[in-house]
Order: sequence, then C-alpha cells, then structure tokens
Amino acid sequence: MLLGLSPCFASRTLSHPVFPTRAPSLPSFAPWPNPLEGRAELWQSPDGAAALPMSHLKAFIVEDSPVIRENLVAALEEMAPIDVVGTAEDESGAVAWLVRSENRCDLVVVDIFLKSGSGLGVLKAAAGSGLPVKLVVLSNYATPDMRRKCLELGADRVFDKSNEIDALILYCCRLADGSAGSSEYSTLG
Repeated sequence: MLLGLSPCFASRTLSHPVFPTRAPSLPSFAPWPNPLEGRAELWQSPDGAAALPMSHLKAFIVEDSPVIRENLVAALEEMAPIDVVGTAEDESGAVAWLVRSENRCDLVVVDIFLKSGSGLGVLKAAAGSGLPVKLVVLSNYATPDMRRKCLELGADRVFDKSNEIDALILYCCRLADGSAGSSEYSTLG
C-alpha cells in the first residue's frame, strides 16, 4: 500500500513533453517503474483516510494524429489505471463506435480538430446519447471560449495538450478512485 500517494501518479511528473509535434518514434517509458507492480491496487488518501480500491477505467480516444494518439494511449495506460478499448480519428468513426451497444467505456477523450468532422460533434452526440461516460476534451485549442463551448456541449473537463497532460492523468486517477468530484480537485479543468 502506498501511503499518501495515488499509485498511478505517485511523486513523478512529466519532465519532458509527452506529445512532441513530430516524433520519429514513441518515447520509452522504461525509466519510470510502475509503482503498482506486484501490489494490490490500493491507495491511502492524502488526509489519511482508509485505503480505497482503485478500478481500471475503460477509455475511448478520439484523436486524428497517429503519433499523438499512440503517445496518449501509452501515457494513459502507463501512468493511470486505464485500458484503452477503442480509438477513432474522425467524428463519424467516433460516433459510430459510441452508439454500438457492445462498445462500452467509462471515459471518452476527444480532440477538437479531427481528420473529418469535429470533436464538438462527438461531444454533442455522446452527451445526447445518455451514455454514462465522462467526456474529456484534450486539445491544443483550449482557449477560454473553446473551453466554455465544450462544457456547454457536455464535456466534464477540458485540458490543453501543451501544458495540462499531468492534470489529465491526475484527473483519470481521481476518476478511478472515485474522488474526481471532490472540491479539493475541482480546479483541474
């Protein structure tokens, strides 16, 4: 049991950009050992409360850039209790995946600008479907106006790709342990 630290985030933070504009290959995550390896998935909250079980979230990623999509999947699966169960690169592919009854997820991570269509259309369709999922936007275009528009369309949080990856990972860890709604962490998005 890790005392006082979330096992998926522990004390490490990203010291280099996870999503370079152009990358010849995927970054290696080998230097960061998995703090959960060989341990039960429990953590003790910072206020010293009892250890809570941590569940794995099923995530669906909507991102048109193959390099960013691959890096995002690798980072989320390595640093948070997430299993990526599907991806799409455009609005129609994302909406088609989400409406299939056999496809279920807990979290949808959406970029605004896609190969065709828009992440805004994905948000609108997902929010209107009544699916019990958390909707997160991860975009380089996270301006105040765009954040407001995404929240109006049903996004639970909006993160900037360029400087809020750590906050996205922490949010995912908080979703998995059930504390994402805590006011202590409400300033994340």
